[in-house]
Amino acid sequence: MKNLPQISQAEYEIMKIIWDSSPISTNEVCERVPKSHNWSSKTVHTLLSRLTAKQVISYEKRGRMFYYSPLISQEDYISQERHQFLNRFYNGRASSLVSSLISDAELSDEDLQKMYELIDSKLNNPEH
Repeated sequence: MKNLPQISQAEYEIMKIIWDSSPISTNEVCERVPKSHNWSSKTVHTLLSRLTAKQVISYEKRGRMFYYSPLISQEDYISQERHQFLNRFYNGRASSLVSSLISDAELSDEDLQKMYELIDSKLNNPEH
């Protein structure tokens, strides 16, 4: 996988909207930004411009409206971020991450059972 550009947390919020509903107009992006962010339309336009400059989205002009589409998949981006996180905080070792989760987190029996099932499934069917 090629290295994808880094995007900020704010840019990621915009990307989630675009991944969910592309192609999507500027106005629709503005409408779908969570109200809790309290972003102006100018802020959203700035974030769209940054994402375009980073070549993670493209746009098409239809009349007076711009419609945005992703150039990278959400799965590829999340995979890259996951690998970077593991490398940065756990020296690339997933077992260290799982150990940290189990020892530090308040995990319910349901969470632990689901983790067990995922690991068991991977052990018994390594192709997935």
